[in-house]
Amino acid sequence: MAARIDHLVTSGTFSLDGGTWDVDNNVWIVGDDTEAIVVDAAHDAEAIAEALGGRRLIAIVSTHAHNDHIDAAPALAARSGAPILLHGDDLPLWKQTHPERSPDGELTDGQVISVAGTELTVLHTPGHAPGAVCLYAPALGTVFTGDTLFQGGPGATGRSFSDFPTIIGSIRDRLLTLPPQTVVRTGHGDSTTIGAEAPHLDEWIARGH
Repeated sequence: MAARIDHLVTSGTFSLDGGTWDVDNNVWIVGDDTEAIVVDAAHDAEAIAEALGGRRLIAIVSTHAHNDHIDAAPALAARSGAPILLHGDDLPLWKQTHPERSPDGELTDGQVISVAGTELTVLHTPGHAPGAVCLYAPALGTVFTGDTLFQGGPGATGRSFSDFPTIIGSIRDRLLTLPPQTVVRTGHGDSTTIGAEAPHLDEWIARGH
């Protein structure tokens, strides 16, 4: 059976630079009836475990280390035995949330994660966070972008560890070069496609945030 994509929305808070906001996060589960990976273990380990059912969890992949994307990762790892994977450049952010617990493995640009016979390639896309990554699954016609690219533009770059020119470069060079029909599955909100977002790059640059 080919891999499928299951979608869960969990709710909690995002905290950085002394502020806290209520947020809803997209949790993506990629796999078949036997095994799966979780993209961003946000807020509710129990709900994610329930959505997984009896499937073997191969890995918990973190698109970046803002607390709302990783707060449930250690609890889910403890329940499932799955390793938490994060790009090394986001370790300083990770330690703000989980000072006593390190990720189990490091994501690197070009790395391939296989689940249920389907390959997901890690694309390092810094800007929203230094170690932000996207996961491109050509066989599924999709890219999981975390908070790098949303419907309507780039992720926020107004807080610590983020940079607007860097995120624009990541989107332009790593994402908008993907096939236009590629579905963009984001960290928050609705999905979009590369083709729907690509024409707006100059507008985003002109807006400057």
